[in-house]
Amino acid sequence: MTVIEAKVHRSSARNARLAFILTAVIAGILTAAVATSYTHPIVALFVAVAIGVPLGALAWVLVRVWPVLRLLWWWLPETVLTVVVLTFWVQLANHTSAVVTLVVVALVVGVPAAIPTVRRQVVAWAWCLIVRHRLRVCFAQFIIANQSGSLPLILWARPTPVGERVWVYLRPGLALADLEGRLDRIAVTCHAASALVERASDRNAAYLRFDIKRREVLTAQVGSPLVDVITPDTPEVDRPTPVIPTALDLPDVDAPTVTLPAQKKPATTTSANGSKPAAATSTDVDDVSDWI
Repeated sequence: MTVIEAKVHRSSARNARLAFILTAVIAGILTAAVATSYTHPIVALFVAVAIGVPLGALAWVLVRVWPVLRLLWWWLPETVLTVVVLTFWVQLANHTSAVVTLVVVALVVGVPAAIPTVRRQVVAWAWCLIVRHRLRVCFAQFIIANQSGSLPLILWARPTPVGERVWVYLRPGLALADLEGRLDRIAVTCHAASALVERASDRNAAYLRFDIKRREVLTAQVGSPLVDVITPDTPEVDRPTPVIPTALDLPDVDAPTVTLPAQKKPATTTSANGSKPAAATSTDVDDVSDWI
């Protein structure tokens, strides 16, 4: 079984060499520049080599073992859980009899299995451990990674009412848009009904959050607290048909009465010959007798 892919192995070796050279050269130059002011330049050169080479070797080791450290991080919960269980078993077997050991194991295993609430929590956390590895399989099989072949860092997971929520930190070469088109495949790999992905940080686009959905909780029947309050013998009463208003009815509002001012009739004038001017019709534009 391949633990570390050949592509990742070659990339790690190349990056480790670069890290060794850069760290050794930079640390050596800085050390020589400082040591020259206190001792002879030749002695300062030996001091720079003595400090730069170990620091470069340390950088080489850190970069070279990073794929192994990442692999250990992926299996860290299972490793810690296995160590705790084995330590507990060995200590129990060494300090107690076989009968007591079997009784304790039966209680530790049987009590959580018998209590529904505890059993559901154990199963939920077990699915969190499984989903972390299933997401890693997704990134390794059908999600395009960067040229060096390094996979995203799967951080942690916790159970939710509908499934699991997993936080992932992407490496260069992937983006949120690349994952949104593969959510159906991710759901199949995680043995779930559906999967959602969104950004977990407004400032960092590489920090994402996966929501693995296994069940639908909104379709469950919820008991009402009014069941014990309502008497089943209460007769049913038909409600009257509601009256739908067709116009506004505001009896409590006093509308102000608006009184318009009286308009004065125009005074009747007499022409110069003593006759009243004829009323203007629609055809008469002007009466010449008014001006005589």
